[in-house]
Amino acid sequence: MVGEGKGKAMKKKPVLVIMAAGMGSRYGGLKQIDPVDEQGNLIIDFSIYDAIAAGFEKIIFIIKKAIEKEFKEQIGRRMEGRAEIAYVYQELDQLPEGYTCPEGRKKPWGTGHAILCCARELEGAPFAVINADDYYGKSAFPAIFHQLSHMEDGDRYHYAMIGYELDKTLTDHGHVARGVCSLDPDGMLREIVERTRIESHGGRAEYTEDEGLTWISLPGETVVSMNLWGFTPSILEELSRRFPAFLDHGMGTDPLKCEYFLPFVVDELLREGRADVRVLPSGDSWYGVTYKEDKEKVVEAIRRMKAEGLYPEQLWEEE
Repeated sequence: MVGEGKGKAMKKKPVLVIMAAGMGSRYGGLKQIDPVDEQGNLIIDFSIYDAIAAGFEKIIFIIKKAIEKEFKEQIGRRMEGRAEIAYVYQELDQLPEGYTCPEGRKKPWGTGHAILCCARELEGAPFAVINADDYYGKSAFPAIFHQLSHMEDGDRYHYAMIGYELDKTLTDHGHVARGVCSLDPDGMLREIVERTRIESHGGRAEYTEDEGLTWISLPGETVVSMNLWGFTPSILEELSRRFPAFLDHGMGTDPLKCEYFLPFVVDELLREGRADVRVLPSGDSWYGVTYKEDKEKVVEAIRRMKAEGLYPEQLWEEE
């Protein structure tokens, strides 16, 4: 039976996993990460603040060895004493026995590989996954924490995802990639399809699959994934079991850039009937700095939320 023997693990408190291994490469070094308020906080500070308030007591940062010193100085050390902090490292040579990293490869192996890297540190606990440089809104963390606290695998694996309305995740400054979700009437995920080029055209979302020759409209209320997932430990077994097949295919077709994406594995499990995913809808706006021009919008949103009392002026009081 799928999920048999997982009950004991569900008694552990949910853990928050933050994928941050790509921060250095995306920003040209952590010193280039700009604060989003006058107190010097980054987007990641607000996610951690909300997560701790929701009940998360352990946080695992997935980073690269190359950014360890800067990451701990600029982010990690401020969190020590507020939660249990652990670090794991996503490196290119962390591959199954018999596989080696292709010469010239610099790109990380993707979000599925990132989660595999923290299996030992999770110690059988359910966990939520987020990106380090995304703002998910006040309601997301209480919702996923509550779901994880009551979730156990049965005849299928039971997972969860925070779903956002597409028009609350777009930028005015270029294209974005989003996991477009199809739901059943009960709010369960039917499938997730990655659309790699979605743009806002006159306030209307459209995507293209032929480099802009044709565009297909998407309703603004379309549910999309922003990589905030909730999993039982069973996902680790599935990621590990499927990784060699991914490597066999990827190294033969695109050895320098292929990525093992977490949503792809979830979608496979859905199609196989081995898992279900409850989508927890969020009415909040997602914020991120996909393009440098997005920063002003993020700063203004944080300023507004502080004025409304959603966050204190000083996020972290000195301890």
